[in-house]
Amino acid sequence: MHWAAEVQEVAEIVSAERRVKEYKAGRWRRVENTVMSALVRAGLVPSSYLLTTKGRRTGQMRSNPVTIVEYAGRRWLVAPYGSVSWVHNARAAGEVSLSRRLDTRHYAIREASAVEAGPVLQRYVVVATATREYFEAGKDAPVERFVAEARPASGLRTCTDRVTRKFVAAHP
Repeated sequence: MHWAAEVQEVAEIVSAERRVKEYKAGRWRRVENTVMSALVRAGLVPSSYLLTTKGRRTGQMRSNPVTIVEYAGRRWLVAPYGSVSWVHNARAAGEVSLSRRLDTRHYAIREASAVEAGPVLQRYVVVATATREYFEAGKDAPVERFVAEARPASGLRTCTDRVTRKFVAAHP
C-alpha cells in the first residue's frame, strides 16, 4: 500500500471518532451549579435531583444537581463528567441523599459494571441532552459503544485518574 493511502486511511479513522469535551470546574461552572441547584430544589427541572454527599476529607455535606435516569425498573445515578469530587465522595461514603422539593431520600450505592452501565448510559444521553458532548458515543450509537465507554480507562487515555470513564450507580 502506498504511504499516502495509509495516511488517508488513518485520517478517516481519526475523523470518524467524536471529540469528547473535558469537564473543567471554574467560576462559571460554580455559578451554573448554584442556579441549577436552586431550580432543582424547587422541582422545576425534570428528572433532576439535588445530590448530597459527605465530603471525604472535610466531613462537610456537599450538594450538586444531578440527573437520575430510569432504566429496567431501577433508578440510576450517572456521572457524565467522570470522577469529579462528588463521585469520589459518593464512593468513599457508599451512600448519597437525593432531594427534590421537600422530599429527601437516602440511598446506598454501588458502582455498576461496564456491561450493566452501557444501556443506562445510552438512555442517559437521550434524557440529559446537555451532557452529550462529554460522551464519545453519540445518541444513536449501539449499546456496545456505551459499554466500551464505561470500561476502565486505558493507559493510553490522557484523562488520568478516572476509575471508569463514567460512574454509574444503582439505587434499589
